[in-house]
Formats: sequence, C-alpha cells, structure tokens
Amino acid sequence: MEEKIEGEKIAKKKPAVKRAKRAPAKSPAKSSRVERAPAKSGKILVIVESPSKARTINKYLGSDYIVEASVGHVKDLPKSKLGVDVDNNFVAQYITVKGKKDIIDRLKMLAASAKEVLIATDPDREGEAIAYHLANEVRPKNSNIKRVLFTEITKSGIQQAMKEPREVDHDMFEAQQARRVMDRIIGYQVSPILWKAFVGSAAESLSAGRVQSVALRLICEREESITRFQPITYWNLWADFSTESTEFPIHSRLIAVDGFEFKNPEGSAQDLKEDARGTFIGDEATLRGYANDAKTKSYRIASLTKREVRRNAPQPFITSSLQAQASAKLRFNPKKTMRLAQKLYEGVDIGDGPTGLITYMRTDSTRISQEARDEAIAYIEKNLGANYVGQERKDKKSKNAQEAHEAIRPTSLVNDPKNLRSYLEAQDKDLFALYDLIWRRFLASQMAPAVMDQTTVEIESVETTGSKYRFRATGTVVTFRGFLQMLDDDDEKPTAAEDDEKRLPNGIQQGQGANLEELQPQKSETKPPARFSESTLVKELESLGIGRPSTYASIVGTIQDRMYVTQEDRRLRPTELGVDVNRVLVKSFPEIFNVDFTARMEGELDTIATGERTYPSVMSDFYIPFKQVLDQVDERLSEELKAQPCPKCQATETEIKQGPWGMYLECKACGKKTSLKSVGKPEAEKTGETCPECKLGELIIRSSRFGRFVGCNRYPECKFTRAIPSGIKCPKCGTGDLIERRGGKQKRQFWGCSNYPKCDFLSNDKPINQPCPVCNNNWLATKWTRGRGEFIKCPACKREFDEKMLEIVKEEVEAD
Repeated sequence: MEEKIEGEKIAKKKPAVKRAKRAPAKSPAKSSRVERAPAKSGKILVIVESPSKARTINKYLGSDYIVEASVGHVKDLPKSKLGVDVDNNFVAQYITVKGKKDIIDRLKMLAASAKEVLIATDPDREGEAIAYHLANEVRPKNSNIKRVLFTEITKSGIQQAMKEPREVDHDMFEAQQARRVMDRIIGYQVSPILWKAFVGSAAESLSAGRVQSVALRLICEREESITRFQPITYWNLWADFSTESTEFPIHSRLIAVDGFEFKNPEGSAQDLKEDARGTFIGDEATLRGYANDAKTKSYRIASLTKREVRRNAPQPFITSSLQAQASAKLRFNPKKTMRLAQKLYEGVDIGDGPTGLITYMRTDSTRISQEARDEAIAYIEKNLGANYVGQERKDKKSKNAQEAHEAIRPTSLVNDPKNLRSYLEAQDKDLFALYDLIWRRFLASQMAPAVMDQTTVEIESVETTGSKYRFRATGTVVTFRGFLQMLDDDDEKPTAAEDDEKRLPNGIQQGQGANLEELQPQKSETKPPARFSESTLVKELESLGIGRPSTYASIVGTIQDRMYVTQEDRRLRPTELGVDVNRVLVKSFPEIFNVDFTARMEGELDTIATGERTYPSVMSDFYIPFKQVLDQVDERLSEELKAQPCPKCQATETEIKQGPWGMYLECKACGKKTSLKSVGKPEAEKTGETCPECKLGELIIRSSRFGRFVGCNRYPECKFTRAIPSGIKCPKCGTGDLIERRGGKQKRQFWGCSNYPKCDFLSNDKPINQPCPVCNNNWLATKWTRGRGEFIKCPACKREFDEKMLEIVKEEVEAD
C-alpha cells in the first residue's frame, strides 16, 4: 500500500514526459509501481524452519545468500472444524497458522527480489509438508524454487546439499497429509462418541487418536496382564564347592537329579501347562529333601568346558534406540531427548559460532556414509589400535523406513565431547550428556566385538547308589574389551568385586574331587511383565510398525496430557479414565484401534510416499468402513442417552445436540441446556477429612499428570493439596510421614517430611516401605547412578542390594 501511494504522489508531481525519459522502456499508462516486479537482488533465498538453524546455515553460506526461518508450519487444518471435504477426494482446507502472516509476507517480499528460492526444511515428511506450503506461498512472486536437504548442518554437508537440489516431492507431501487428515478425521469424529459414552464422567480433554489410542491399548493390556498375574513359586538349591587347587569356592546351582534336568518356570500360574509342573522344584519339602540327601554325597568335577563368546557392537543410534538409551543412561524422557537432539542438529555455539554437532535425529536407518566410516576407523586406530576396528557390516534398516537418512552420529569426530564440555554445559548441562552418548555409540558401532571366555563346570555326586546330583557353575572372563572400551566410562567399569562374581576360580581340573562346603536354598517367584516406560513403549511401537521417528515423542506425551496415563517410578500406568476410554474404543471400534490396522495404515502411508498409491484411494479405503462403524456406534449411544433425565426438572424428554462448544443435552420440557461434560458426573473418592485450609471443603483424591494426590473439593476457590502418605515414618522427627514432593523449574521429584517446615528432612531417593534385613531400619531407598543404574540401599547401615541379593539376605536373616 505504501508503494502504491508513493507512486501516485510521484505521478502528480512529475509530468508524463519526464517520467518517460526516466523509464523509456515502461509505459506510463500501464500499472502503478506496486504491480511491477521488484528489482532482483541477485541473491539466493534459503528458507528453513528454525531461527537457530538459520543462524548456523548463514555462517557457512556467506553474503550471496539470505537465510530466513518460517518458524515451523505456516499452514494447517483449522482448529474450529474438521477442515476436510470427505465428499470431494478428502481435500484439506488449510488456513494460515495464527501469527504466521507477517512471516509469510516477509518471505514473499524476499522471494520477489531473489534470483532463486531454496527450501531447506527438515529432510522428512513433516519437513516436506512445510516445504510444499512455503513453495505455494512464494511461487506467485518467484517460480524458481528448489528443495535441498541438509542431513547435517556442517560446511561440507551444506555444500553437498547445494549440489543436489530437487523439486518439492508431492508424493511425500501427500503421505504426510494423509497422516494428518486421517488423524483429524478420527479425532474429530470419534471424540464426540467418547463424550456420549462418558456422559459427565470424563475430563474436558477426552479425545481419541489413531496412534495414541493404540498406544493406550498396549499400556492397558499390559496392566491387565499384570493385574491377573499369579506368580509361580519355585526353589533353587545353590552350593559352594572347593577343590585342592582353587582359591575360592565354586558357586553352583543344582540342575539335575537322577538325570532329570530342572527348568525354572516363567509366566503366570494360570498359563502354566500341566506337563510343565514337574520340570521345577515347586515346594520347600522337596527342596529340603534334596538338600539333606545331597549333604551325604561325595563329589567330583565331571566336566570342564571352555568356549569363546563374541558380543557384537551395537548399531549406531536411530530415533527409538536413542530415546531408549537416553532414558536408561540419562533418565531423559523422549520429549527432552528430542529437544536436546534438535539443538545439537541445528547448531550450538562451540567457540567459533553455531555448529551442527549431529546428523538429523529423526531416522529409522542405521546407514553410515563411507566418509564417516573412514573417519571413525582413523580415530579408533589412532586412539585404541588397529585391532579395535570392526568389520564393515550390512546396514540395518527399519521395515517401514521412510527415507534413506543416515543413522544419528556426530558430524565430525574433530568435535570431541571432552573438548566441548564447557561450551555445551554453559548452554544446557544435559546437552553434553546426550552428545557424549551419541559420540560413544557411533564409535562403538564401528569397533570390533568384545571377546569373552566362557567356562562351564559341572559337578556330580560319585556314589553309585541312591540319587545322583548334578550342579553347574558358569563363569565369564573378558579377554578383549573391543567396543566395550568405548561405551564404558570410568565410573561404569565393573569393580573388582563385581567382576569376581562372574569369574570361576583358577585351578579347576576335570576329574578332581570337590568338597561340598555349603548349601543355600533359595525361594523365588516368577515376575509379572514390567510396565512400559516411555522409552520401552517407543521401542514396542517401532517393533510393531506403529508411528514414525517424528511422532514417537508426541504419542507418548499426548496420552499423558489427556490424563489417560500417569507415571509411577518412571513407568506408565493407565488411570481409571484411561482404562475406561480404552474399553469403550476397543469395544466400539475393534477393527480400527488395534495394532494390525494401525501398522497397516502406516504401510499405506508409505505407498503414497513412494508413488505406488494415491492419496484419495488410500483415504477412501480407510474412511468408508470407518464411517459405517462410526454411524452404528453413534446411533446406539444416542438411543441410550435419550433416557438421560434433565438435571433441572428430571424430565426424560431430552435430546442430544451439537453446539459450537461441544455436545449438550437439551430438555424439551423446561428448555435447560446442559453440557454432556457435566451431566451425571460421578462423585469423587473422599478421604473423610475436612480441608484444613478453608475449613469448608472435603478432601478428595485427585489426579494430575504427576499422579494421584489429595486436594480440596472446592478447587479452584481453595487450592489446598498434599501428597498421599507413603506409610513410612520420618527418620528425623519420627512423627511425620515421608511424602513425595516436587520442586524447581523441572518439577523434580524428591521426598520430604509431612511436618515441613517444622521438620526439614529431605531425600532425593525414593523410599521403600520395607525394613532393612541387615540393621532393621524401617525403610530402604531406591538409588540410581548413570554407571550402575537402579539399586537399593539402606540409608542407615549403607548396605547396598539388588533385588535378587535383597531376597537372599532377607531369607538368611529369617533363617537365623
């Protein structure tokens, strides 16, 4: 507008003749200045998503380029309606994302004066969709548009990408669009069904999703298997033997009596087959009988076998394995892992400006470029020796891999994490930890296998009469560390004591006599399957072919944000709401919210990306049967709701209607309109206490994304809350209970006394309501270190246990 107004002013001030002399090639009778194409700047416009990525790229490209950021998506489906024309080939009705108009206008202005436009959004389907919309926006101003892919933000990576420009991939865009539209249809059309099924009994965030609902189903089915689990009790008999030539006892287990070999059971008692019941020692009386008889026998070393065992190096990280290891080693959740990885990819300041330290982090391929492989070999040979270099192996690619990315690796081994530690920790202390993890894993993946000598000793009773007993001991000694040399930090290497537990004594000779020193009965029970953690859920989704690297973190986050799942001890547990939602979805849509259908749809999306099938055909194959089931379920639930009484007059002449803010119940008798989210809302679980803060409300059990807690039923007028007591008395004051608390910006978990601030006891270790079997302290604590993982420690006597050792010590104390 300013250009047009100024052009009009110039036209008034200057005669036509003079204006013609200044621009002889232009006719004054034609359009005003706003319609003329701006003068070309001669520069190339490069568009990326992120401002930080733009700064890093700008450092390498120089003054002939203008690098601008779109700051993510510029177009999306509207939030207020479905935004998909299901009757017209599923045409998506995109709108400009709120706050992006000024960004689009600037990109258009720069494109108009640029000689070429290069769109360098992320090299995946999400990035292709952003590129597609950006290209459509700037094309009217400049049709010379190309797509470039930066798999690493380094000088060489950028230079290589600039040599290989291509067109925007319409098939890849439509694959992403199909995912988005499919998710939108399911979310918008199934969520109202949930509102009807849960009249008033659910939070306002009730919703369904194509992948998130299957993830919820996996968690609920795992919880159901844990709930119905019946442990199988079994016994083992351990024995310590000595010989004339051994320096410490041979710790062995009874494996056979009279040639019949025992096999410890697995799984739940109700799944145990009848013919498997006699394959293990199932009662203490039988075990004691064996023990008493075994004490009367003489023994010899019946066999001594040695074999070499090789443990191959792990593959370099892909998205799911990075999230899993970051969870296990660093205790990062998937969302945090991807946030930090994004920073490392886009560029962090390491003293000479922003530098991309890792390759693209959303990938399901383990491919490594030859250049990276050669650099790794040179590093390993120089720092460890040529014998540590592993053989090149075939890349392992996911069965549903989207694109031919590389694995996640450092962009250059020159950037040693030890030299960058101060720079990385100055920006975010966790950046170094994740970069170091990626660095070590990449180098380890190119290294030789670890070599171990495994020795197996079998000890038998020598008597020819009576029962014959056979015990077995196995020891492992690492003879060549191979890739373990790179994965182990100093604090992660086994201590001498831990190493000895895997060793057998030297001097064992086949045929020599063995003295029975001690027998140790051990009672055990089979364990139920573990609940999913965030990272193990991601691994499960990947193995089933559900979701993609770009969606894993959001899937896990969504089911927690919706209050369908909470975390307990870093494990995912379904809430009562989550169990109910899953039950309704599985009952109503068994063919849609299941693993096979979801994995098959992922495969269909891949066929769009490769051009084998079209977007409309895939969407039709999904939508037609889906709509039939949807209508049947909707009709059934609507009939059930017709009998819902009016909350005001109790009349049963009511009707379900859809309004701009959701579904509501309208009474035909009195005209009362009531949101379905508040009709028939069940009474909360009460503690029987009056709120100590407001003195008016009652205390009830409430839930948040951090778990269950006690709160006042007058919220938000009264915001009183407290943790649910652990049942462990405070070791400092002796009167309060230890309760879970959270503090700091990250809402980190810790435990303190319920009498705070009168009692200031604090502990970062989770308390266990179990006495110490050694000193009888009333509680134990769960501790965790990056080197050892999780273990149990007594805060009083400082004795450390793992779960197996805790059981053994407890049994020994009880026996005494």
